[in-house]
Formats: sequence, C-alpha cells, structure tokens
Amino acid sequence: MPSARGAAPAHAVDPLRAVRERDAAAGRPEPQHDVFLAGTVFLDIVFTGLEHMPAAGTEVWAPGMGSSPGGVANLAIACSRLGLRTSLAAAFGDDYYAEFCYRTLQEQEGVDLSRSRRFGRWHTPVTVSMAVERDRSMVTHEHEPPLCAGHMIGDPPTSRAGFVDLGAPDPCGSAPDWVPQAAARGTLLFADVGWDPTGAWSPAVLDHLAGCHAFMPNAVEAMSYTRTGTPRAAVEALAGRTPLVVVTDGARGALAVDATTGERAQVPALQVDALDPTGAGDVFGAGVVLGTLAGWPLADRLAFAALCSGLAVQQFGGSLAAPGWGDIADWWHAVRDGDDRALRERYAFLDRVVPPGPVRAVRRAEATIAQRADLAEPDDLSEPDPSRPDLGGAP
Repeated sequence: MPSARGAAPAHAVDPLRAVRERDAAAGRPEPQHDVFLAGTVFLDIVFTGLEHMPAAGTEVWAPGMGSSPGGVANLAIACSRLGLRTSLAAAFGDDYYAEFCYRTLQEQEGVDLSRSRRFGRWHTPVTVSMAVERDRSMVTHEHEPPLCAGHMIGDPPTSRAGFVDLGAPDPCGSAPDWVPQAAARGTLLFADVGWDPTGAWSPAVLDHLAGCHAFMPNAVEAMSYTRTGTPRAAVEALAGRTPLVVVTDGARGALAVDATTGERAQVPALQVDALDPTGAGDVFGAGVVLGTLAGWPLADRLAFAALCSGLAVQQFGGSLAAPGWGDIADWWHAVRDGDDRALRERYAFLDRVVPPGPVRAVRRAEATIAQRADLAEPDDLSEPDPSRPDLGGAP
C-alpha cells in the first residue's frame, strides 16, 4: 500500500497556509507533519436510536448502525478531515477488521501510517457502542498490543502538534520515550485523559503533564482530578499545569484558559439534535488543535471546536462522522444566509477560512464496511473482490 507520508490530504482548504507561508519566509523548515499521534485503533460498531438498553435475556432493535475505525483513529481522522497533515503510529493485525481500518485511514482519509506496524496473529480490538438518549454504553474486546508505542515509533518525526493520552496503559511499563523527544523538538503536545475505573482519580496522573502545551479533559475528569466542585474551579486549578487548559462540559459547552495569550473564554455547545456522541470529544480536540496552530483567538478556537463536534454528533459512526471542510462550508453558508443573527455573528470568523461559494473539499463518509469502493455510484454492480473488504467512499 502506498504511503502518503508528509503529503497533505486532497482537500481544497489548507487552514495552515498562512502559517506555512510565514515559516517559509522566515526560513523555518516545514515539519514532516502537522499532527503526530500514537495509540490503539479499534473497529467500532455503533448502534444508535435505541429506546433503552436491553435487559437480561431480551433483544432490542436499533434503527441506526455504523462501522468505522475507532480509538485513536477518531482523532486521526478528525484532524485529517480538517486539512491537517496527520501521521499515526498504531499496531494493526492481519484480520479483515485490520484491513478495513488500515485502508480507511490511509487510502480514504489520507492519514500517514509510515510509523505503524502490521502484526500477524493479533486480533484487532473491537468496541460495540450503543447510543441511548444522548449518551452511550460500550462493550470492548482487546488483546495487549504486541509492541509498545515507544519501540514502534523510535525517533519521532517532526510535527507541529502531538497528542498524549495520560491514561493509556504502556506495555513497556514506562512512559513512551517519544513524548519528551517530540517536546524538545518544539512539538506542541496536547494531553487528554480517560475515565479512571478505579475511582481513585490520583492527582499524581497530572504530573505527567510536564512538557505538554495543553490539557483537554472533560468536566467530570477535571473536577475529579482537582477535587473541585465546578468546571470553572477545575479550570482555574489546572491553569498552572499547562499553558492551555480546555475543559469540555457536554451540552453546556466548554471553557478554557490560555496563559500564553492571557485569554479566558467560555462558549456554549451548538444546539443540535444529537444522534450519536461517539468520538465527539476527539472531534472537539482536533478543532482546538487546528485553531491553536493557526493562531486564532481562544473564543474562536472553542467555537470552532464546538461546531465540529456539533456537526459530528448529528451523524452515526464515530470517526467517519467527523466533518470535513465541505460540511463546515455547507453549514456556514446556510447560517450566513439565515435569520439567526447571534449565531452568524459568533461564527463570522469563518469567512476568513472558508472560501466563498461551493467548496470542493472532503465531506463525511458513509460509516459502513461497503462492498463497493464508492457508495456514490450505486448503479455500478460489478462484482466486488471477495478477498478483501472495500471502503465506504466520501461523497
């Protein structure tokens, strides 16, 4: 499979074009990637629209269902959809699940996988997610990856930004060595942390934020680690840990402090009819990273991230619900021509980044393991190759 190492995805919008031009004028070398990340790729199977969870010994029907790469792939695809040159280091098995995830990431989404590895006889991790009333429950099957991230990555590539999962277990028994190396090379590291199943919420976890540029927990995580009672108090308690702190609070929006600019901001969530929240936090994080790399004001960064996650939750399928610039342009053109003055004024900054008129850029793909390479051509009834699964193409 050909690698797209260092190449921009085939998107019409490059949100960092001005940054690249300034760097070139100043004689600064172009990093190999805009975003570098490492982690575990899952095959996500998402059921949506359930009226309730099944009780023991019963069956319920889901009106919506999708399959897509999940886990760290949610973040990788969200970044690439926004025009960021994205590279991912992950383990892939040799089963059909792995083939689908690998090809979706590399061939359809333009994610560089040159730091990833294929392993024989290793089962692809699988998560089944069930969405009920704006929330979700999950069942996961996973085997320990055959190689830790530090050994797989080796000498990390140069990158404008990177992601660190503070809660991810490390098979090596120590922190992956690529993180301090990347920070020393000027990579802005954006840290996240997952749910603590032990309930301890040890503040010692926050010690791993040393060298990170940003920390982006949700409200429950932030309050639990800081022993505070409100998201605002948690943000203030975390403000000295990293230059940028962003706390997401679900339907109530997000709030943040940026010590590098002295800004404080709070923005509401986009009011939408949410179908599936799978991957919404990753989409939000990708929006914050893009705005930070582009040098946007903090309030605009949060508003843009809220827009991206708000568009994503209206679709099912996790990673493949992440919006591209085509989706963003469609939304903005409708809002700009609509009657909601407050929304139009809040997002007026999009006029500086979304080209006028039709945008030839990536839009959301179908979240399915399809038999045809391009779902936009339903009349093509040629026989598929039964030896390998094909991808759902982006319309």
